[in-house]
Amino acid sequence: MKPQIITDLKIRDSGKSWKIFINNEWHASVSGKKFPVINPATEEVICHVEEGDKEDVDKAVKAARQAFQIGSPWRTMDASERGRLLYKLADLIERDRLVLATMEAMNGGKVFSNAYLMDLGGSIKALHYCAGWADKIQGRTIPADGKIFTYTRHEPIGVCGQIIPWNFPLVMLIWKIAPALSCGNTVVVKPAEQTPLTALHVASLIKEAGFPPGVVNIVPGYGPTAGAAISSHMDVDKVAFTGSTEVMLLTQPRS
Repeated sequence: MKPQIITDLKIRDSGKSWKIFINNEWHASVSGKKFPVINPATEEVICHVEEGDKEDVDKAVKAARQAFQIGSPWRTMDASERGRLLYKLADLIERDRLVLATMEAMNGGKVFSNAYLMDLGGSIKALHYCAGWADKIQGRTIPADGKIFTYTRHEPIGVCGQIIPWNFPLVMLIWKIAPALSCGNTVVVKPAEQTPLTALHVASLIKEAGFPPGVVNIVPGYGPTAGAAISSHMDVDKVAFTGSTEVMLLTQPRS
């Protein structure tokens, strides 16, 4: 049987899923603002999503920092267990493949068959790849003269701010979070304001898979506000960004 687009997908009724995801919980925006999500094929409003801003990013970064603290469930977790969680997330995405492909088609204007076969297939493969690396991140021992033991050790960098574009919403999300999580980092993600739906659905799967609270946080919002707050936050250790030079300049804080 060929996969069929879910034409009766009840996106408008999935209220809690269109909030901000922080600490494995759904939150309304601090400002109380929401923004519309548009179907580009019909120009109809699909739903409204909570609009994250600097205060919401601050909450998300705080949660990510707490999840990264020495002695936290995430930091004390075996590397093989991190890999198992990523494999579990891949299984859940496979389970919800029709739903996610339909979201990509409705929210991003993609051809459904391309979303189902290429975007979903590529996302699942990327998760499998990074899951396999989790317990194979190794340092080196280095020969040295004298009574010296020299070695290198690879450690996670910390809280990673991640800003993704609209053209491959799910693939870009996985390309950002999977390597970071495989290495033991925590993340704060801002999906593109045009296409936030699959990222928010994956947030529910992250919780279902068993990732500890605060490891993954997703704050939908606009570049000059939420994006700028992530890129300039002093408690974010690394920023991963995909977009044009023009958009990158827009995400910088304004004086």
